[in-house]
Amino acid sequence: MTWKLKECLRRRLERERGYYLFPSGARSRFALVYPNSYRVGMSNLGIHIIYEILNRRGDTACERFFLPEKKEMDEYARTHTPLMSLETQTPLADFPIIGVSLSFEMDYFHVLDILAAGRVSLLAAERRERDPIVIGGGPCATFNPEPLASFFDAFLIGEGEETIGRFMDTFYAAKTAACSRKEILRRLADIPGVYVPSLYVPEYKNTGEISVLHASGVSARISRQWVRDLDAYPAHTVVVTADTEFDLYLIETARGCGRHCRFCMAGYCFRRPRHRSRRVLQEEIAAAEPYKKRIGLMGAAISDYPEIDALCDDIRSSQLTMSVASFRVDSVTPRLMEALIASGMKTLTMAPEAGSERMRVSINKGITEEHLWRALDFGIAAGLRHYRLYLMIGLPGERPEDIDAIVDMAIRLKSYLENKGNKGTLTLSINPFIPKPFTPFQWLPMMEKSIVERELRQIRQGLKGHKGIEILTESVKESYVQGVLARGDRRLGPVLQAAHAAGGPGAFWRALRDSGLNADFYLYRMRSKEEIFPWEILDMGIDRRYLWMELGRAERGESTPACFDGCRRCGVCGE
Repeated sequence: MTWKLKECLRRRLERERGYYLFPSGARSRFALVYPNSYRVGMSNLGIHIIYEILNRRGDTACERFFLPEKKEMDEYARTHTPLMSLETQTPLADFPIIGVSLSFEMDYFHVLDILAAGRVSLLAAERRERDPIVIGGGPCATFNPEPLASFFDAFLIGEGEETIGRFMDTFYAAKTAACSRKEILRRLADIPGVYVPSLYVPEYKNTGEISVLHASGVSARISRQWVRDLDAYPAHTVVVTADTEFDLYLIETARGCGRHCRFCMAGYCFRRPRHRSRRVLQEEIAAAEPYKKRIGLMGAAISDYPEIDALCDDIRSSQLTMSVASFRVDSVTPRLMEALIASGMKTLTMAPEAGSERMRVSINKGITEEHLWRALDFGIAAGLRHYRLYLMIGLPGERPEDIDAIVDMAIRLKSYLENKGNKGTLTLSINPFIPKPFTPFQWLPMMEKSIVERELRQIRQGLKGHKGIEILTESVKESYVQGVLARGDRRLGPVLQAAHAAGGPGAFWRALRDSGLNADFYLYRMRSKEEIFPWEILDMGIDRRYLWMELGRAERGESTPACFDGCRRCGVCGE
């Protein structure tokens, strides 16, 4: 019954601290949707940031929606109950705006599940005047929103703090003026960083490539928005709950990355490195103290923060412990390592990405084996027992000997640990490489699935019998679904809709075949230098010629130095 679902939401809300709740009718409602479970969604810092910004306005009540667990979703279906908000148990369709955070391609299927469960028309073209405006934001919206263009009225491109305020102001002004849905979208499209897909029409060649992108009375390209001064927008946990993936109080130290790893989409789309001041971080640490939770430092590479040692001291002096989202083994400091181990860190995670030096240079990772040994020595000296390596296979230009190098590196690292008296576990987390938009590898094919599977077997066989070495992999099949969606175009909209109707991701390949589209076109095709990509309606500030140049440097085995003051190589700092 409906009351059971409402009671479940109320109990979850009771376990939270810091949520916003306003009297009915006092403010206009905004539905903030994370298309995955509550535990995953509440671990996403972006949700906290937007939730806080919207609710601090005097006119908006932002309420949250998450993908229900299977039993809950079955109960919604059995009782014919529309999906309800966490804060007030209000149906999704009753909200004038629905904002969806898009972090992972596999969540695209969940987006359709949530809209359907909320009684919201899936297709933007079929929504009526009184239906909600559905907008998307987050990393996937910024990189390539085209596969979802049929389902969204608008996308916010870039960092939402810069756009969401003006978006809401424009929306409310249009509603006050009694504008039609079409006129509202037209007005929203005039905001820098807002992409309204219905106002852009691609034409395709007989080969399937895009021949031209038509813009209907709006800017030909949408520039991604980014925060110049991070201190102006504090980024930390707003709603505190134990029901998250890691039970942390999140604090963001920095954004952007200037390391130039050629596979990393985030590193190119949010290229300019920016750091919060230590003063602001100290204030956020103080705000975290009453909750007695471990601080989770967020950023592209925590060890690159200029005052990382002093920040560690700040956290430890507050009697709190800490964790990090990631750090670079070439910039880790003894004090950072000491602070993490004192905070209860059990596993040291390193991301060489490839086993051979040749491949690490090709992808411009900038990490040598010497860096790995140095990090191991830090961990051993501190008594750390367990270690993890993040690795990719199927990288551009990869050879069989590069796979052998993964096996060899794992054996040598484990032997080194054991010779130092460490009997812990070495875990290899291995995933297929996926070429992404706005990276130098966007032109390249993905390695064939059969080859990637063979490489995984080769690694498993090479490490068979070596105790204390574990191998973890994500679903290879899902990686290739991601590969299609990452560089896909809006012709994939009907495919996603058909897969949704047939049960979800498991039906994707059949839906793709039934649509007449060829998976090889998206996965295994080398793109020409001049090809127009679906995502090039967006402007990341990076010169396309720079990306092509970096592809050439990768093929020649040449490294590129990190960002530095006064650099004008990629075009971003020329904005």
